[in-house]
Amino acid sequence: MMRSRSCPWKATILSIMPRMFPGPLGESLSGRALREGLWGLDCIDIRDFATDRHRSVDDTPAGGGPGMVLRADILANAIDATRMEVPDVPLIYMSPRGRPLTQQRVRELSGEKGVMILCGRFEGVDERLLQARNIEEISIGDYVLSGGEMAAMVLIDAVVRLLPGVIGSADSLESESHEKGLLEYPQYTKPREWEGQTIPDVLLSGDHGRIGKWRRAEAERLTRERRPDMWKKYRGGN
Repeated sequence: MMRSRSCPWKATILSIMPRMFPGPLGESLSGRALREGLWGLDCIDIRDFATDRHRSVDDTPAGGGPGMVLRADILANAIDATRMEVPDVPLIYMSPRGRPLTQQRVRELSGEKGVMILCGRFEGVDERLLQARNIEEISIGDYVLSGGEMAAMVLIDAVVRLLPGVIGSADSLESESHEKGLLEYPQYTKPREWEGQTIPDVLLSGDHGRIGKWRRAEAERLTRERRPDMWKKYRGGN
């Protein structure tokens, strides 16, 4: 079990593989912020709540079928014990059948005290647990991973970068993809010419009004071409 000092926002992970953390979250912006105490991370080993000497946490699916299912009673013990320490944060289960993770939900979670994330394995968890503990199911995409740990890292990274002090410039967050319903406009830097391609003249003009209009037009073009679903929603709101 990993414990961190008191922090303004904390992610609490319930997993049978807690040693996967912090993993990538211990590097770059999130890692620096973790070391500086801008957010915290607790990793709870679900096997600590098993009731047999083999530390079993799963069993065969009712009705037959392949694989194993994480037991409701064991998971409930882990959740209930952890809730005594973090009672007022959302409880999320990373699941391919959950609602898609959106930037809006990420921003909402960044305003909470933290989040508790249940990471599944094998064929998933007993459905009765999800209903009995009012667990929110979230998906990071229409594909299946070996477990919920990597998905949890994606969610945490998305939230942590929005926390105060993690990213120096708040302006950089405002222009990113999904923040205003559009994909981000193209970015360029030195050298001015590379392999026969040049930076668009408007970006070198010094005219911030023209630059702003160009960036908006490019963001709209990319969204229209690459994400018709986003474009339809964006246009419907204007």
